[in-house]
Amino acid sequence: MDAPFWKTKKLEEMSRAEWEALCDGCGKCCMAKLEDADTGEIYWTSVSCRLFDAGKCRCTDYRNRLERVPDCVGLTPDNVRNLPWLPATCAYRLIAEGKDLYWWHRLVSGSEETVHEAGISMRGRVSASEDDMPDAEAYFDFMLADEP
Repeated sequence: MDAPFWKTKKLEEMSRAEWEALCDGCGKCCMAKLEDADTGEIYWTSVSCRLFDAGKCRCTDYRNRLERVPDCVGLTPDNVRNLPWLPATCAYRLIAEGKDLYWWHRLVSGSEETVHEAGISMRGRVSASEDDMPDAEAYFDFMLADEP
């Protein structure tokens, strides 16, 4: 029996279908993240991208996401090695680091539900969509106006 593709191929060698199959459907990369400018520390939020379907943990317009959401980051073999906000459980990160996928990954378990059953995904944990949030500049202007 042949070893699965993620154990035998580097990220750069994967076909488009194999690359896309690596996504475990957790939805964490679709959440807003804040980075401390001084320390570089990443703070995770439960605010999703406006294209994120919180029930399915999927993008509602994956094909056009990069055009519709200017700050959406399309993952590539080059950038997954340098994105500090990719979760430690992310398949792209794991493979880039020479590690194996977790038992709950759909390619291992055979089910798209195990990522949710294992409590890894954002299903049921999204508090708001970015469209529900006030404009960032207006929000910060408002907050600064209240400071002494």
